[in-house]
Amino acid sequence: MKYREKHISNKKCRTETMLAIIKIAAVSVCLGTVLCMTAFFARADSIRPCVLRLHVLANSDSPEDQELKLKVRDRLLECGSALFCSADSLCDAEELVNENIAALESAAREEIAKNGFDYSVSVTLEKSRFNTRRYGDDLTLPAGIYDAVKVKIGSGEGHNWWCVMFPPVCVGAASDGKKMEDVLNEEQLDVVSNGSKYRIGFKSVEIFEEIKEFLSK
Repeated sequence: MKYREKHISNKKCRTETMLAIIKIAAVSVCLGTVLCMTAFFARADSIRPCVLRLHVLANSDSPEDQELKLKVRDRLLECGSALFCSADSLCDAEELVNENIAALESAAREEIAKNGFDYSVSVTLEKSRFNTRRYGDDLTLPAGIYDAVKVKIGSGEGHNWWCVMFPPVCVGAASDGKKMEDVLNEEQLDVVSNGSKYRIGFKSVEIFEEIKEFLSK
Protein backbone atom coordinates (compact mmCIF):
# COMPACT_ATOMS: atom_id res chain seq x y z
CA MET A 1 0.00 0.00 0.00
CA LYS A 2 2.81 2.39 0.92
CA TYR A 3 4.56 1.63 -2.38
CA ARG A 4 1.35 2.38 -4.32
CA GLU A 5 0.80 5.64 -2.43
CA LYS A 6 4.41 6.66 -3.06
CA HIS A 7 4.09 5.78 -6.77
CA ILE A 8 0.91 7.88 -7.09
CA SER A 9 2.57 10.75 -5.23
CA ASN A 10 5.62 10.66 -7.52
CA LYS A 11 3.42 10.51 -10.61
CA LYS A 12 1.41 13.48 -9.37
CA CYS A 13 4.60 15.39 -8.66
CA ARG A 14 5.92 14.69 -12.15
CA THR A 15 2.61 15.78 -13.68
CA GLU A 16 2.58 19.02 -11.68
CA THR A 17 6.20 19.68 -12.66
CA MET A 18 5.42 19.07 -16.33
CA LEU A 19 2.39 21.38 -16.17
CA ALA A 20 4.53 24.06 -14.53
CA ILE A 21 7.15 23.73 -17.28
CA ILE A 22 4.45 23.97 -19.96
CA LYS A 23 3.00 27.09 -18.31
CA ILE A 24 6.42 28.71 -18.09
CA ALA A 25 7.10 27.88 -21.74
CA ALA A 26 3.72 29.26 -22.80
CA VAL A 27 4.28 32.48 -20.85
CA SER A 28 7.77 32.78 -22.35
CA VAL A 29 6.41 32.34 -25.88
CA CYS A 30 3.66 34.91 -25.25
CA LEU A 31 6.13 37.35 -23.72
CA GLY A 32 8.54 36.84 -26.62
CA THR A 33 5.73 37.44 -29.12
CA VAL A 34 4.64 40.62 -27.32
CA LEU A 35 8.21 41.92 -27.26
CA CYS A 36 8.65 41.14 -30.98
CA MET A 37 5.37 42.86 -31.84
CA THR A 38 6.28 45.85 -29.68
CA ALA A 39 9.61 46.14 -31.49
CA PHE A 40 7.89 45.86 -34.88
CA PHE A 41 5.31 48.50 -33.92
CA ALA A 42 8.15 50.81 -32.89
CA ARG A 43 9.85 50.31 -36.25
CA ALA A 44 6.58 50.99 -38.10
CA ASP A 45 6.09 54.18 -36.10
CA SER A 46 9.60 55.33 -36.98
CA ILE A 47 9.09 54.74 -40.74
CA ARG A 48 6.05 56.99 -41.18
CA PRO A 49 7.84 60.29 -40.37
CA CYS A 50 10.39 59.57 -43.13
CA VAL A 51 8.01 59.13 -46.07
CA LEU A 52 5.71 61.41 -48.07
CA ARG A 53 2.84 59.56 -49.72
CA LEU A 54 0.84 60.48 -52.81
CA HIS A 55 -2.93 59.96 -52.73
CA VAL A 56 -4.86 60.53 -55.98
CA LEU A 57 -8.68 60.37 -55.91
CA ALA A 58 -10.36 59.82 -59.29
CA ASN A 59 -13.59 61.58 -60.19
CA SER A 60 -15.39 58.23 -60.60
CA ASP A 61 -14.81 54.58 -61.41
CA SER A 62 -15.53 54.96 -65.11
CA PRO A 63 -12.69 53.69 -67.35
CA GLU A 64 -12.10 57.23 -68.64
CA ASP A 65 -11.82 58.73 -65.15
CA GLN A 66 -9.57 55.94 -63.93
CA GLU A 67 -7.28 56.41 -66.92
CA LEU A 68 -7.22 60.16 -66.30
CA LYS A 69 -6.28 59.52 -62.67
CA LEU A 70 -3.18 57.63 -63.78
CA LYS A 71 -2.18 60.35 -66.23
CA VAL A 72 -2.49 63.00 -63.53
CA ARG A 73 -0.47 60.73 -61.24
CA ASP A 74 2.33 60.40 -63.78
CA ARG A 75 2.39 64.14 -64.38
CA LEU A 76 2.67 64.91 -60.67
CA LEU A 77 5.29 62.23 -60.10
CA GLU A 78 7.31 63.72 -62.94
CA CYS A 79 7.04 67.15 -61.35
CA GLY A 80 7.70 65.77 -57.88
CA SER A 81 10.75 63.75 -58.82
CA ALA A 82 12.39 66.85 -60.26
CA LEU A 83 11.20 68.94 -57.33
CA PHE A 84 12.58 66.61 -54.65
CA CYS A 85 16.07 66.18 -56.09
CA SER A 86 17.36 68.60 -53.45
CA ALA A 87 15.29 67.19 -50.56
CA ASP A 88 17.20 65.28 -47.88
CA SER A 89 14.28 64.58 -45.53
CA LEU A 90 10.51 64.55 -45.23
CA CYS A 91 10.69 68.04 -43.73
CA ASP A 92 12.56 69.31 -46.81
CA ALA A 93 10.08 67.57 -49.14
CA GLU A 94 7.05 69.07 -47.37
CA GLU A 95 8.60 72.54 -47.46
CA LEU A 96 9.11 72.16 -51.21
CA VAL A 97 5.51 70.97 -51.65
CA ASN A 98 4.17 73.97 -49.73
CA GLU A 99 6.30 76.31 -51.82
CA ASN A 100 5.20 74.69 -55.09
CA ILE A 101 1.68 73.50 -54.35
CA ALA A 102 0.17 76.00 -56.80
CA ALA A 103 2.50 74.72 -59.53
CA LEU A 104 1.56 71.10 -58.78
CA GLU A 105 -2.13 71.96 -58.91
CA SER A 106 -1.59 73.84 -62.18
CA ALA A 107 0.20 70.82 -63.67
CA ALA A 108 -2.68 68.54 -62.64
CA ARG A 109 -5.24 70.96 -64.10
CA GLU A 110 -3.26 71.21 -67.33
CA GLU A 111 -3.13 67.42 -67.65
CA ILE A 112 -6.89 67.17 -67.08
CA ALA A 113 -7.61 69.78 -69.77
CA LYS A 114 -5.11 68.16 -72.14
CA ASN A 115 -7.18 64.96 -71.98
CA GLY A 116 -10.43 66.77 -72.77
CA PHE A 117 -11.96 67.08 -69.29
CA ASP A 118 -12.98 70.13 -67.31
CA TYR A 119 -12.94 68.65 -63.79
CA SER A 120 -11.85 70.77 -60.89
CA VAL A 121 -8.74 69.61 -59.04
CA SER A 122 -7.25 70.35 -55.64
CA VAL A 123 -3.80 69.51 -54.30
CA THR A 124 -3.29 69.63 -50.54
CA LEU A 125 -0.70 68.49 -48.04
CA GLU A 126 -2.42 66.68 -45.19
CA LYS A 127 -2.41 63.63 -42.98
CA SER A 128 -4.07 60.55 -44.48
CA ARG A 129 -4.65 57.03 -43.23
CA PHE A 130 -3.21 54.23 -45.37
CA ASN A 131 -3.61 50.47 -45.16
CA THR A 132 -0.57 48.25 -45.59
CA ARG A 133 0.63 48.79 -49.15
CA ARG A 134 3.00 46.71 -51.22
CA TYR A 135 4.71 48.30 -54.20
CA GLY A 136 6.16 45.69 -56.53
CA ASP A 137 8.36 43.05 -54.92
CA ASP A 138 10.71 45.40 -53.14
CA LEU A 139 8.69 47.73 -50.92
CA THR A 140 5.96 47.29 -48.30
CA LEU A 141 4.86 50.16 -46.08
CA PRO A 142 2.98 49.56 -42.82
CA ALA A 143 -0.53 50.88 -42.23
CA GLY A 144 -1.00 54.12 -40.36
CA ILE A 145 -1.25 57.89 -40.63
CA TYR A 146 1.18 59.43 -43.11
CA ASP A 147 1.80 62.92 -44.42
CA ALA A 148 0.49 62.88 -47.98
CA VAL A 149 0.02 65.01 -51.06
CA LYS A 150 -3.70 64.52 -51.65
CA VAL A 151 -5.02 65.12 -55.17
CA LYS A 152 -8.79 65.25 -55.62
CA ILE A 153 -10.04 65.16 -59.21
CA GLY A 154 -13.63 66.34 -59.69
CA SER A 155 -15.90 64.73 -57.09
CA GLY A 156 -13.13 62.40 -55.91
CA GLU A 157 -15.55 59.48 -55.63
CA GLY A 158 -13.62 56.93 -57.73
CA HIS A 159 -11.07 54.35 -56.69
CA ASN A 160 -7.95 55.94 -55.29
CA TRP A 161 -4.27 55.46 -56.08
CA TRP A 162 -1.51 55.53 -53.49
CA CYS A 163 2.24 55.63 -53.74
CA VAL A 164 5.39 57.22 -52.33
CA MET A 165 6.34 60.70 -53.50
CA PHE A 166 9.39 61.08 -51.27
CA PRO A 167 11.70 59.29 -51.63
CA PRO A 168 10.60 59.22 -55.32
CA VAL A 169 10.15 55.44 -55.72
CA CYS A 170 6.89 55.39 -57.71
CA VAL A 171 6.40 54.68 -61.38
CA GLY A 172 7.35 57.79 -63.30
CA ALA A 173 9.79 59.03 -60.65
CA ALA A 174 13.22 60.06 -61.86
CA SER A 175 16.37 58.23 -60.82
CA ASP A 176 17.82 61.37 -59.25
CA GLY A 177 17.33 62.33 -55.63
CA LYS A 178 17.13 60.29 -52.45
CA LYS A 179 16.42 56.55 -52.48
CA MET A 180 14.59 54.67 -49.74
CA GLU A 181 17.90 53.39 -48.38
CA ASP A 182 19.07 57.00 -48.05
CA VAL A 183 16.28 58.03 -45.67
CA LEU A 184 15.70 54.84 -43.64
CA ASN A 185 18.11 53.20 -41.23
CA GLU A 186 19.06 49.53 -41.47
CA GLU A 187 16.23 48.24 -39.23
CA GLN A 188 13.58 50.33 -40.99
CA LEU A 189 14.84 49.25 -44.40
CA ASP A 190 14.69 45.60 -43.30
CA VAL A 191 10.97 46.02 -42.51
CA VAL A 192 9.94 47.69 -45.78
CA SER A 193 12.11 45.38 -47.90
CA ASN A 194 10.84 42.09 -46.42
CA GLY A 195 7.05 42.17 -46.65
CA SER A 196 6.62 38.38 -46.66
CA LYS A 197 8.96 37.96 -43.69
CA TYR A 198 6.91 40.37 -41.56
CA ARG A 199 3.45 39.47 -42.85
CA ILE A 200 2.03 38.91 -39.35
CA GLY A 201 3.64 42.11 -38.11
CA PHE A 202 2.14 44.17 -40.94
CA LYS A 203 -1.31 42.66 -40.32
CA SER A 204 -1.05 43.33 -36.59
CA VAL A 205 -0.16 46.97 -37.22
CA GLU A 206 -3.10 47.31 -39.60
CA ILE A 207 -5.55 45.88 -37.05
CA PHE A 208 -4.08 48.08 -34.30
CA GLU A 209 -4.42 51.20 -36.48
CA GLU A 210 -8.05 50.31 -37.30
CA ILE A 211 -8.81 49.94 -33.59
CA LYS A 212 -7.13 53.29 -32.87
CA GLU A 213 -9.19 54.97 -35.56
CA PHE A 214 -12.43 53.39 -34.27
CA LEU A 215 -11.73 54.48 -30.68
CA SER A 216 -10.87 58.03 -31.76
CA LYS A 217 -14.33 58.53 -33.30
